[in-house]
Amino acid sequence: MSESSSLDKGSSISNPAQDARIRRVVVVGGGSAGWMAAATLATYLGRQASVRLIESEEIGIVGVGEASVPHIRMFNGQMLGIDETEFVRRTQGTVKLGIEFRDWARIGDRYTHGFGVIGRSRGPLPFHQFWLKQFLAGRAGPIGDYSLQTLMAPQGKFIPGDPSAAPDSPLADIAYAYHFDASLYARFLREISERRGVQRIEGKIVRALQRTDDGFIEAVQLESGERVEGDLFIDCSGFRGLLIEETLKTGYIDWSHWLPCDRALAVPCEGVHPITPYTRATAQAAGWQWRIPLQHRIGNGYVFSSQHLSEDQAAATLMANLDGKPLADPRLLRFTTGMRKQVWNKNVIALGLASGFLEPLESTSIYLVQSGLSRLLSLFPGREFNPQLAERFNRETAFEYERVRDFLILHYHATERDDSDFWNDCRTMSVPDSLSEAMDLFRADGRYFRHGEDFFALPSWVQVMLGQRILPRSYHPIVDDMPEDRLHAFVEGTRHILSDAVAAMPTHQQWIERYWRAA
Repeated sequence: MSESSSLDKGSSISNPAQDARIRRVVVVGGGSAGWMAAATLATYLGRQASVRLIESEEIGIVGVGEASVPHIRMFNGQMLGIDETEFVRRTQGTVKLGIEFRDWARIGDRYTHGFGVIGRSRGPLPFHQFWLKQFLAGRAGPIGDYSLQTLMAPQGKFIPGDPSAAPDSPLADIAYAYHFDASLYARFLREISERRGVQRIEGKIVRALQRTDDGFIEAVQLESGERVEGDLFIDCSGFRGLLIEETLKTGYIDWSHWLPCDRALAVPCEGVHPITPYTRATAQAAGWQWRIPLQHRIGNGYVFSSQHLSEDQAAATLMANLDGKPLADPRLLRFTTGMRKQVWNKNVIALGLASGFLEPLESTSIYLVQSGLSRLLSLFPGREFNPQLAERFNRETAFEYERVRDFLILHYHATERDDSDFWNDCRTMSVPDSLSEAMDLFRADGRYFRHGEDFFALPSWVQVMLGQRILPRSYHPIVDDMPEDRLHAFVEGTRHILSDAVAAMPTHQQWIERYWRAA
């Protein structure tokens, strides 16, 4: 029998595996989380399954997650095939090289958590160990002098990297992310999703219908009476958790004893020039204020603890610290920091605010949605919903949330501020053992060991711990093997190379005007 005839014959035989595949996916809720999910599933499920998204024009979206981390470039470009220039123009985007932190360890302090690497590793040791010996001896500048992004950001410089540069050039691969209008991003993703076959259904869900034998969701019913059936449901309904919590009663893990901020006021204001290529996070009496510059405006907000500050006091502080005229009244958001006990429960997977909430101090909200979608594609189930897949999904999600949680706690706990009850409580609180151990190890001789797939790598922990005034007492002993003159030349040579590279760059404002200006 020829190969072609064998294939022809096989194509007419029913495949049990195909019969058990997910055929109907229903995304509950729009916003950036819902449309990221719809676009991703439509792209990778292709003709195997229908993807429908239910949202109501009458229900608003949070829409303040306007800063991101470099992972979004991979998600947009590699996963969804989105052109970078079109994305930036369509979302009024700007560049984000990192976050500038003001007044966190002490009032008057300022440091930048920049994306990318610090210096260049040598053998088994990261650069900061060599820098540390020099710094402790008074022969090196602050750590920010040795990272490309932390030099670019305050000078307002930007280029996206040069693929033709030598592999060891600092310009070969420049890590950066974006600031953008989250509502415009959702609208852009909706267009992409609908072109790829997603059906949008307008309406409010009034109840979810469960199977009597196992409690799985079989359909949701709209206010109009329409019934929308599905095999797999993606809950992007925001803090409400329409399916994951209101229907399945999954439960929530509360981390507010470590991260006490439970309110946020958000307000846009008029923009100013030049547009700065970084987010600013300024510590206030009972929390912190964000500043996110877009092309058409600046996003601002005050994340605070209602146990330490009234909403009126927070609003007054926020409005007194704007760069320009406010473009709206402040919007109040209430939240409890934490996560669902299960993000995948039965045939429901929660994403975005429905899965949990970690305050936007390090801009992880959008990343956690995109990471969850990558995990879902890797562990995508059949209609039998193998419980091992859900267990693995939940375990990996919890690990990721917990490591981000620890990194956020670090900013609050590692402080010398004693000017308010809020900072006294943060400074003296007990913290998770995992964080306490990491701080103690770094304080001894500057070491940090990454845990598995921990999102925040060594450069992030090093920059924030040093920025929060956790200065190691010593350094790695292998550093002493390098002669003093070579050590000094290595550390200072790195600073000069990076400084010269930044000096030759165009400004961020020039780059936006020339290539990425929105219509």
